[in-house]
Amino acid sequence: MDAAVTTTTLPAVELDGLTHAYGGRVALDSLSLEVRRGELFALLGPNGSGKTTLFRILSTLMAPSGSGRVRVCGADAVADPAAVRRRIGVVFQAPSLDRKLTARENLVHQGHLYGLAGGDLRGRIERALEAVGMTRRADERVERLSGGMQRRIEVAKALLHDPDLLLLDEPSTGLDPGARRDLRDELTALRDRRGVTCLLTTHLMDEADTCDRVAILDHGRLAALGTPAELKAAVGGEVVTLDTPDPPVLARSVSERLGLCATVVGPAVRIEVCADAARPAARLLIDIVEAFPGLVTAARVGRPSLEDAFIHFTGHRFYDDPTETEGVA
Repeated sequence: MDAAVTTTTLPAVELDGLTHAYGGRVALDSLSLEVRRGELFALLGPNGSGKTTLFRILSTLMAPSGSGRVRVCGADAVADPAAVRRRIGVVFQAPSLDRKLTARENLVHQGHLYGLAGGDLRGRIERALEAVGMTRRADERVERLSGGMQRRIEVAKALLHDPDLLLLDEPSTGLDPGARRDLRDELTALRDRRGVTCLLTTHLMDEADTCDRVAILDHGRLAALGTPAELKAAVGGEVVTLDTPDPPVLARSVSERLGLCATVVGPAVRIEVCADAARPAARLLIDIVEAFPGLVTAARVGRPSLEDAFIHFTGHRFYDDPTETEGVA
């Protein structure tokens, strides 16, 4: 059964109507989506969006409290969690390395937990270290390694048993931009060279923007799913953002006098301009400033970003509606 599952074209993750609640608060609301084999896939959302809850369910740390189905690499996460654990590698947000041991010693102990030993374990350690570019630093104590290097060792630990799916919870937390870029390159290489499916949770737009596909989660629901390019294309050709002391008045005035769809987003007014619009964004901006003197204090025009896509699909900015974090719930 194991061999059959790992050689099929079944999705790496299948969610069908997944629901989970903490008491009276719904964390996942009839969530359905698929993660394809060999994909670098991002779950994008702020605290309270459901991504950490979903990560815990996929990693078999907990079972869903409500209805729905969860399958990981063909195995049912509720009915057969042991089968799921054999197929996944997990990198948690919190560090799990012994800082007084070397990188290699950490991998040895991890291998023993999987029942690996001898030449087989030594070979797996070397392959894992090579996969994350840490062969030359393998015999240094973890406490002497940079945060980015320690994160690579975390990934190496998760690769020891040759998983089909690598789960990473906020993998860039605490890393500087250079280390984040290096980690992204390593994950891309794992996908391209070893065919490992990588699913990561993130609240960083630039991190999600480098993935093959992105699922935008909002209050436990799937707000949108697609490639970064597809999500941004749904917004339009350009986005005009207007800072103003009275967003409701400016939005209503623009809609009534200029016939445009203007929405209030936080302290600003936002207008999405189609790529084939008769009036380009730059001309539109000039018309608005001239038509409503004193109501526009600053303005920006630009191509849609992933943050614009988030606003487009959810109706609010990324951190506009904070709730209790999933880790506390």
